[in-house]
Amino acid sequence: MPTKTLQIPTADGQADALATFPDGGGRHPGVLMYADAFGIRPVLREMARELAGHGYYVLVPNFFYRHGPTPVIELPEHIGEEVRPTLFPKLMPMIEAHTAERVLSDADAYLKFLTAQPEVNAGPVAVTGYCIGGLLATRTAAAHPGQVAALAAFHGPVGAGGPDSLSKLTAEVHFGHAESDLTPEALDELNQALDTAGVGYTSEIYPGTIHGFTMSDTDAFNPAALQLHWDRLLPLLGRTLTKS
Repeated sequence: MPTKTLQIPTADGQADALATFPDGGGRHPGVLMYADAFGIRPVLREMARELAGHGYYVLVPNFFYRHGPTPVIELPEHIGEEVRPTLFPKLMPMIEAHTAERVLSDADAYLKFLTAQPEVNAGPVAVTGYCIGGLLATRTAAAHPGQVAALAAFHGPVGAGGPDSLSKLTAEVHFGHAESDLTPEALDELNQALDTAGVGYTSEIYPGTIHGFTMSDTDAFNPAALQLHWDRLLPLLGRTLTKS
């Protein structure tokens, strides 16, 4: 599986990024994948390669590039609960500095770069994300309704902008929530906003999960929920993106 480290020109500099895509040449549907707050690391590379193996060109940007290249902060091999108190004081200032304006400016650059790659099909793309990356994916899809055909977000604060933040979506949507992230009442409110937007969607709480359940290098990891994530994501992409 070809894998590259690339530099994406943005309004504020250069964002380093991982790109991976199938062997054998040809052009493939593009998928913009946003990592969680811990960024590009072995588990994200593995997930990107897994997705690429199903026939997609996957671009994973370092959205904290303003604070340095990957790895922006040093991470242990396993991100256990015991190390989080030392990591989050480093992460939170970067999260707080990543304003909606920066998110949307970067999204423009990421999509422009993705669709210009010679290995990427003409046509619509998909956006997916994890944790804060789920919020970034949602904001990207809402800002590019004619270009993003599929949106998937997992254990992400996708409703953080309120119901109006979803009103411009036209993509087909899958939201996979952790049990610990929202109540059934909050889920109903979120799904009502998706109903109002008039998009096709699934939005569900994955049973027995806590925040971060897709990430195998954390204590939150849930193998059954990771598989459910693939079982939801791959058919969504298959329905909405056209392969050569």
